[in-house]
Amino acid sequence: MKISVEVRPKIGSALSNIAEGFGFVAKTAPVRALLLLLGLISLMGMPYAVLMPIFADRILGGGSSTLGFLMGASGVGALFAALSLAMRKEVFGLGRWVAFASAGLGLSLVLFSFSNVFWLSALLLVPVGFSMMTQMAASNTLVQSMVPNELRGRVMSVYAMMFMGMAPLGALMAGVLANHLGAQNTVALGGLICILGSIIFGLRLPKLGLEGRKLIIALQMTGGEPAAKASFQEPVLIPCEKNKLSAIVRRLFNFPPIFNHKIEL
Repeated sequence: MKISVEVRPKIGSALSNIAEGFGFVAKTAPVRALLLLLGLISLMGMPYAVLMPIFADRILGGGSSTLGFLMGASGVGALFAALSLAMRKEVFGLGRWVAFASAGLGLSLVLFSFSNVFWLSALLLVPVGFSMMTQMAASNTLVQSMVPNELRGRVMSVYAMMFMGMAPLGALMAGVLANHLGAQNTVALGGLICILGSIIFGLRLPKLGLEGRKLIIALQMTGGEPAAKASFQEPVLIPCEKNKLSAIVRRLFNFPPIFNHKIEL
């Protein structure tokens, strides 16, 4: 298979290119909100895993097999999340998935922190893994859908920094807090902060969703080039349902979407 690769000339220094990537994130509200929420989840939600040996040994009274089952339960949830996202055919609507997954992660962590029964703890870790994978994968998809080709690598490096860079800091903080508050209270506190972050993100979601949809459609029309490089003669028509019943009927009978909402790009 032959693939034609467009070689872009290097413009500016490495530092200026990095600054351009951070500048795009800073001025693009949907991308900025997604990455901030991702950083919060990585900082406060992911560190539950480093405290899992304490839960397996001191709280549930088990050993290495107990720890293995608990981590495996989280992995099962993550697998189901990956399969459910793989079956999606479009990116529109993923913003709600991010908000609900963040809230679901926080709620599951809070409930898990108060459990002293092995089977209940393992059961609660399934939605933990599902929510975490959904939040991170959906955020990744949305960010890449809203970023021009020439900035994708730099913006995704910011994504990696918020994802992988905040987790070790969260693990360090979780260890310090667990030493003073206990492992259960530390996990519960992290879950509550995740819920708070999801609420703030959800309240801003209508405005962020509209701006994000404009970015995605503009990039689709320009083949991944920045929207500023294209001139649009006509407003873009967005599928819009007047009520939920019409949306359900359309999906059931596979009717074409109703284009009656105009968005100027």
